[in-house]
Amino acid sequence: MAHSPPAPTAPATHRRPRPGRAPGRAHLAPLDGLRGLAVAAVLLFHAGYLGGGFLGVDLFFVLSGFLITGLLLGEVQRRGRIALPAFWGRRARRLLPALAAMGTAALLLAWAAGPPSLLGFALDDAPWAAAQVVNWHFIAEQVGYFNASDTRLFSHLWSIGVEWQFYLVWPLVVAVAGRGRGGPRRVALLAGAGALGSLWLMVQLGSTVDTTRAYEGTDTRAFALLLGAVAATAPVRRPADRVPRPVADGVCALLVCGLAASWVLTGGQNAPGLFRGGLFAHSLAAAVLIALLAAAPGGRTGRALGSAVPRRLGELSYSLYLWHWPVFLLLPQKVFGIGGWPRAVLAIGLSLVAAVLSKLLVEDPVRFGARWATGRRGLAALLAAAVVAVGVWAAIPRPHPGAGTVDVQRLMSP
Repeated sequence: MAHSPPAPTAPATHRRPRPGRAPGRAHLAPLDGLRGLAVAAVLLFHAGYLGGGFLGVDLFFVLSGFLITGLLLGEVQRRGRIALPAFWGRRARRLLPALAAMGTAALLLAWAAGPPSLLGFALDDAPWAAAQVVNWHFIAEQVGYFNASDTRLFSHLWSIGVEWQFYLVWPLVVAVAGRGRGGPRRVALLAGAGALGSLWLMVQLGSTVDTTRAYEGTDTRAFALLLGAVAATAPVRRPADRVPRPVADGVCALLVCGLAASWVLTGGQNAPGLFRGGLFAHSLAAAVLIALLAAAPGGRTGRALGSAVPRRLGELSYSLYLWHWPVFLLLPQKVFGIGGWPRAVLAIGLSLVAAVLSKLLVEDPVRFGARWATGRRGLAALLAAAVVAVGVWAAIPRPHPGAGTVDVQRLMSP
């Protein structure tokens, strides 16, 4: 998910925004619903029941680009500048505590119940995941997402790394280009040009046998985030706001159906055209959908997406994305002699339980300023959590090479 992108904290609303209002400042229920659909697609893909469910990550990227750019433009237009340390601090508080909790728990679970090879790779990958560059680590190691991810406990964190790297660089661009009356137009042009450049790189790099570089590279996946950024700017918001509500609602319904159809019909990395514009087309459709939903969230499509089940799933999506892959890998292939759909349902259920606990015990206290998570207490808690995470990683004994494999000599002995 990729990760699921975090949403700004504000009450859910179905009001049609004013043309001059910066997007991303309202917590729109339909966008939470889209996030819920995206994480459901990823879960079903990893369970082996939705061949194109990995495209949900692109929807996460577009949502993140839209929401973050809206917040940044709103700040620069109001204050004339962006408080970059404060922005990065909010992103860190939103993303890192839950990530650290999952990573520490996953290492302990892999040590206690996982195969030695899985634990060994997890110990190797953990520092890269903590540094938010695990996608480049996998590229360097040629760990293919589609054919080797089931050997890596943290393989799903490549998308979190892509988003974090975007959060580091893009605010600098908006802070410089977004000032003044022409700021939103300049940001839109830069984002559009960057998206086209990113598409060109994907086409160039996606024709090789190993598509890991094209699939997990920050530069090759940036177009999804940048298309979301374009959708957050005034040159797109104003025309979207003038689309008649019935027309916008109908187009949104068609786009939702189109995205769902692509998830069902796409058959993995070998789908024709995936790296030659297919991923870009999917992200572009998602960006148009998000722009129209933000302009008219009260239509039938917006109300359906913002209904209780998809919205609640979307609110859990970040923790659910973090936890589901370790659960899927560490859960035995046969549980009480049962596999297939029953095992997938159990894995998703356990992932939901872990996500709820993570949200209640880690995410929400940090986001909403619990006493232990603010001020000096918060700093002390952060340092303690970092020490525990590093201590667990350092203390877990590394498995010996070949541990858990078959002893050929013993098999041959009488």
